[in-house]
Amino acid sequence: MDCLMGIDLGSTSLKAVAYDLAGNLIASGSRPTERFHPDPAHPDWTVWRPEQIWGGTAAAIAEAVAGLPAAAQLRGVAVTGMGMDGLPIDQQGQWLYPLISWLDPRTVPQMQWWLDRIGAEKQFAIGGNPLWPINSALRIRWVAEHEPDIYRRTYKWLLIEDFLNYMLCGRCVTDYSMASCTLLFDQRTRQWSEELIGLSEIRPEILCEVLPSGTWIGEVHRRAAEATGLPVGTPVILGGHDHLCGTLPVGAFRPGVALDVTGTWETVKTTTDTPVLKDELRRAGMTVQAHVVPGLHSIWGGNVAGEMVEWYRRQLVGSDDKLAAETLSWELLMGEAEAVPPGAGGVLFLPHMSGASCPIVDGQSLGVFTGLTPRATRGHMLRAIIEGLDYQFLDTVLALENSLGSRLERVVAVGGAIRNTFWMQNKADVIGRPIETPRIEEATPLGAALLAGIGVGLYRDAEDACQHVYREGETYLPDPQRTARYTDWFELYRQLYPATATLNHRIFKEFTT
Repeated sequence: MDCLMGIDLGSTSLKAVAYDLAGNLIASGSRPTERFHPDPAHPDWTVWRPEQIWGGTAAAIAEAVAGLPAAAQLRGVAVTGMGMDGLPIDQQGQWLYPLISWLDPRTVPQMQWWLDRIGAEKQFAIGGNPLWPINSALRIRWVAEHEPDIYRRTYKWLLIEDFLNYMLCGRCVTDYSMASCTLLFDQRTRQWSEELIGLSEIRPEILCEVLPSGTWIGEVHRRAAEATGLPVGTPVILGGHDHLCGTLPVGAFRPGVALDVTGTWETVKTTTDTPVLKDELRRAGMTVQAHVVPGLHSIWGGNVAGEMVEWYRRQLVGSDDKLAAETLSWELLMGEAEAVPPGAGGVLFLPHMSGASCPIVDGQSLGVFTGLTPRATRGHMLRAIIEGLDYQFLDTVLALENSLGSRLERVVAVGGAIRNTFWMQNKADVIGRPIETPRIEEATPLGAALLAGIGVGLYRDAEDACQHVYREGETYLPDPQRTARYTDWFELYRQLYPATATLNHRIFKEFTT
């Protein structure tokens, strides 16, 4: 039996998952991703230790390999995961500094330097990136400024997936989707940008060779085989950024489809045949990124989402109250919210508790409840949160459509939220379009495994791979009467931000800075 493995490097866990060619999970392993705070003088500095990333992943792979049936033949592996975290290695392949985590705030000064020297407009026009402190080039500049000896000794800067590939097969290479995260990649040429590299004052020789996802890059060598249990000579295929790998099993890599991924964050993305580098997308907080499917690009934006629902339950339950946690189950709370009529009795929620990222870009915006009366219950409050998140989702979809000049008729949803039927139905009612929820679990490592299958010739291309594994699930159809009411209330929602922005900015400066 032929099988493929996807290795997923996430902020919470390091996973290795083996699938047959029809996408059935046949073995898996997992280890936690451990955060470290290396400097007592800077307690908010957060890193991933390379030895833990490699050791944990190797153990997860070994667990998955041990679970394979005797008849299984592992035909290839591919790595996916986080986008921007990386580390320097020297010419002997020794890591010189831990991976600065996306949770680490130390590179804010480097972002300001980048804004002053290169500017947000030029950066987006070439690289498709909005500027965030977590972008890879800003970490490189931090090392150059604060650890000059390490920077001088750096042979290559490896993004986290590149690091795993190096540990498996010894090759320093990255893919288009990961290179897109660095601030140094040209979306039109799909090569490193000489202009951005020159302006950044980063040494170009430390950047890896860039190749398309699905490219054969080497074979598992003896030392890696001893650590992981993978057979020596197992093909290593170039994977890509996690959220784009996740589009492959659900068919959301096809142009004209909107993919909604809802977990702690909610990201909304679509695919284009060419890089659309319009400044209106930058102003809406969107990212343009080379896709893991050769020749395609992705446009996406995101906001914190599920975390606000979790916040609501934490306030009701309390962090240590086990009895309350059992009594106030998600089923009970969501049932209360569903029992409240659409519109939540006039309670509106602006979901900016962690700032606003897309299509409103305002880090100083704050969450708002309005329309509260003595009649409001906890069911009204939770329904208002769900509706506010779904209004934000609609706002993001409309921003994408306005920039592209076309309507995205097909919406596919994945992520933890799809298990909540009330939330999914409300989302369909708010947007006024059907929402498909394919029966695909662990879409991200499966997408990486499909790239491995493409790389070794078991699938012709992404379309062929998707047809082998796609499983139709529930489709939520909008109720026309509810959609008509939500269309009116959406205009009320859109007035919340401009009505409260000045006040929220003053509160932000007074209490959070």
